[in-house]
Amino acid sequence: MTDLVPLRRALISVSDKTGLAELGRALAGRGVELLSTGGTAAALREAGLGVVDVAEVTGFPEMMDGRVKTLHPMVHGGLLALRDNPEHAKAMADHGIGAIDLLVVNLYPFEATVAKGADYETCIENIDIGGPAMIRAAAKNHAFVGVVVDTDDYAALLAELDANGGATGLAFRQKLALTAYSRTAAYDAAVSGWMAGALEETAPRRRAFAGTLAQTLRYGENPHQKAAFYTDGTGRPGVATARQWQGKELSYNNINDTDAAFELVSEFLPGGGPACAIIKHANPCGVARGASLKEAYSRAFDCDRTSAFGGIVALNMKLDEETARAIAEIFTEVVIAPGADDAAKQVFAAKKNLRLLTADGLANPAQPGLAVRQVSGGFLVQDKDNGRIGPDDLQVVTKRAPTETEIADMLFAWKVAKHVKSNAIVYVKDGATVGVGAGQMSRVDSTRIAARKSQDMAEALGLSMPPTKGSVVASDAFFPFPDGLLTAAEAGATAVIQPGGSMRDDQVIAAADEAGLAMVFTGMRHFRH
Repeated sequence: MTDLVPLRRALISVSDKTGLAELGRALAGRGVELLSTGGTAAALREAGLGVVDVAEVTGFPEMMDGRVKTLHPMVHGGLLALRDNPEHAKAMADHGIGAIDLLVVNLYPFEATVAKGADYETCIENIDIGGPAMIRAAAKNHAFVGVVVDTDDYAALLAELDANGGATGLAFRQKLALTAYSRTAAYDAAVSGWMAGALEETAPRRRAFAGTLAQTLRYGENPHQKAAFYTDGTGRPGVATARQWQGKELSYNNINDTDAAFELVSEFLPGGGPACAIIKHANPCGVARGASLKEAYSRAFDCDRTSAFGGIVALNMKLDEETARAIAEIFTEVVIAPGADDAAKQVFAAKKNLRLLTADGLANPAQPGLAVRQVSGGFLVQDKDNGRIGPDDLQVVTKRAPTETEIADMLFAWKVAKHVKSNAIVYVKDGATVGVGAGQMSRVDSTRIAARKSQDMAEALGLSMPPTKGSVVASDAFFPFPDGLLTAAEAGATAVIQPGGSMRDDQVIAAADEAGLAMVFTGMRHFRH
């Protein structure tokens, strides 16, 4: 392959005009001939630059509303010709095809069009055809042609030209080609994913996913694992779109845990009052509502003070100074909220290792989406668990019906259980978790661990009895036997919320009645593995 290729002729056709005039001037100043199309050519001329229209090169005007303009041998021949191949050189000479040494293209804004909620026809019209075709041609022929698809690479291109006397090096063109193929792959993935949704095709024959690099991470879950963080372009509020105000860069585990915390706290809309979720290793160690944001934090912290150390705090409202001071009393890895006032930021400024993130609103728990998990030789795809229930969805199955207070706590516990690793058991009292059991092989063990956590909470707070006394308990899946339910009753729970559906439901209901418990079925399970 040829190493240095002098840049003499460039074709520029961009949807995003950011930095276009500056790039055009820089190339023209180096003696590069500029070819262009439509709006891009007009923008370059407005910048005072001489431009050759592609229509002059092809001998055909743009037609069909711009659908056909660059799909022509005069363009693709200039991009694909192997300059050191005699037959290719002869074909170029015979047909008057000029070599194109650089292609600068960014595509129609299909992803942005979909994100705006445009109708089907508008989305179709924003699918670029000529752009991807040219990009693939130039990328394939990177031995001789450079291809730039991101405005972020304009500066690197000019630096490369300066370093090589107006030429591009092979290694640089190879990197550009990689970026180019990644861009067209991501573009096609966006189109196919959108079309699957538009056609309500839940299991298309082929499924593609793509992302844009947001951050190269120091390492993954462990120091020996390499890792990177990618955004999916949906713009969903959360760790991927949040602004970081201070602290060192987020780690792989920070990002994973912060996402878990923010998705959980987003279950609690601000209209119902302040709420706080504290996460450790992707599981909640405390969740609570309060009359103030500080009270919500304090009640969540009290659930498991030991585990909260070095945890992730998520809030459903703008962070204020009082709450910031309370959080700052112990070591906290990350705080994420829909906003933070200046006084709160000032409090955290003294905590150099604490990361403060603000998101543009809460995540919508009911928003459709996909959850993807890799397995050996493939991956699993499912809808996000956006299932929610209200008071009218509860089926009372015991002789005693729950009180209004118990119903409120059961619905709170149910939202939390959805975000706890299975088998999940959550005790709640007065709008705050008082015991969480997560990730155990046996539901009975989860019930016992959650009760034990409650005993630790009582000791830490100097309570006369564990706060599970008079609490409600949520189970993410049914109790297969009465033993788990009876363990919760022994811990002091008075009401139970669970999906139901076990072949032994009658035995579990009878055990609840005998223990004087109120129990409701949701008909919905929330496994989280």
